[in-house]
Amino acid sequence: MKKKFQSVYQRSLAFVALFILTVYNSLAQSSAGIDQATSEVNSYVDPVANLIIAIGAVVGLIGGVRVYIKWQSGDQDTQKAIMGWFGACLFLILVGVVIRSFFS
Repeated sequence: MKKKFQSVYQRSLAFVALFILTVYNSLAQSSAGIDQATSEVNSYVDPVANLIIAIGAVVGLIGGVRVYIKWQSGDQDTQKAIMGWFGACLFLILVGVVIRSFFS
């Protein structure tokens, strides 16, 4: 009876050790995958942030020209146009900066 108990105990111990090694191996592989995904996302952050900031600059230039045209034509709605274009430009520039700081 004691010998049978030792045999069952050894098999159980071997099973537990195999289970622990399997779990450890799968966690190590998922960690490597997460590291690879992180490095790939970080490689896209700077170009995307620069693109968004450049789009914000273009929107600011276009908005400035449109506001100037409205102002020269004597339109009474100039201040509303200034706030709209300035808000859009500011939003795009801030999004570019926040994306860069969030992912870096």
